[in-house]
Amino acid sequence: MNKFFTNKLSILSFIFIPIIFLWHPNWLGFLGVQPYWPLFWLLPWSMINGSVNGSVFGLFLGLILDSLTLDNNFSQIPGLMFCGFLFGRIKLNNDILVGHFRHGLICSFGSFLCGTLHLSQILFKNFSDSNSLMFISGIKNILAEVFLTGLFAPFICSQLLRMFKLSRIKLN
Repeated sequence: MNKFFTNKLSILSFIFIPIIFLWHPNWLGFLGVQPYWPLFWLLPWSMINGSVNGSVFGLFLGLILDSLTLDNNFSQIPGLMFCGFLFGRIKLNNDILVGHFRHGLICSFGSFLCGTLHLSQILFKNFSDSNSLMFISGIKNILAEVFLTGLFAPFICSQLLRMFKLSRIKLN
């Protein structure tokens, strides 16, 4: 039983992303915005498994999260696929302190990229009736999300990276 959970740890942790996305814990938020939860899983997965797997699982994450928000006409797929590809190009680092700091910076950049792509979809669709208030609140949300994602990423990504490496070693 323990071997089953060790072998399937990455897939089991993948299931928790939509749960946390729907749970939306307010006590972890800032200015009514949550961290961008999918990047916490996508970064270690892509760093271990490469760009192609990162893009594919970015597509899966985007499809799942887009299906959870059916009233939304804007997709998270392009940002997550691009982040999965970019994260897969990053090599693992043996220095623990630098690795933690890198996880925060990389996830902050990914959150900024995904948020900007999402905001650009909104602005493009509502271009004719866009006003500056939509743009300002969108920038505020992106910056709050970038801050929170960068703050929590060293803790969450480091643990997930350790678990993924452990399950990969025990698998061999």
